[in-house]
Amino acid sequence: MRKRLLLPLALLSAPLMAAELKIDVEIPRLQVAEYHRPYVALWLEQPDKRHVANLAVWYDLKLKDNEGEKWLKDMREWWRRSGRSLEMPVDGISGATRAVGTHSLVFDDGQAPLKDLPAGEYRLVVEAAREVGGRELLRLPFSWPPQEAEKQQAQGESELGSITLELTQ
Repeated sequence: MRKRLLLPLALLSAPLMAAELKIDVEIPRLQVAEYHRPYVALWLEQPDKRHVANLAVWYDLKLKDNEGEKWLKDMREWWRRSGRSLEMPVDGISGATRAVGTHSLVFDDGQAPLKDLPAGEYRLVVEAAREVGGRELLRLPFSWPPQEAEKQQAQGESELGSITLELTQ
């Protein structure tokens, strides 16, 4: 004789909770004579600075003859860690530069690059470089997967504004 297990309907319709990483990147308004939108790269690295995964690369995609790719190397740290080995554009990672304001990215543990990310200590790295401007790099440490909700923040001084990293489980 077979026993059947009956589950309450509420359990079957309950949402599955997934770990999530949310990043807010502020592009500040600069009072300069010649303004160009910054190129920005976001990636994950281990504490020893070994590259783990690219999250986003924002650059000028619309210049003729892929001229925008020529300036990617101005994001020096990202370029050395992974950029020079990529063939741009990269589907799901590369995109157009962003205007002044706050821009959000959300990743969950059911999709790349978090899907196969081993548990451990990591750092979110955000690097920005701007034509006729400067270069800036910020790092935010975190543990994956999160054991509890966590919020980290760093403040840029020139090319980047506030960078916020929120982890939820």
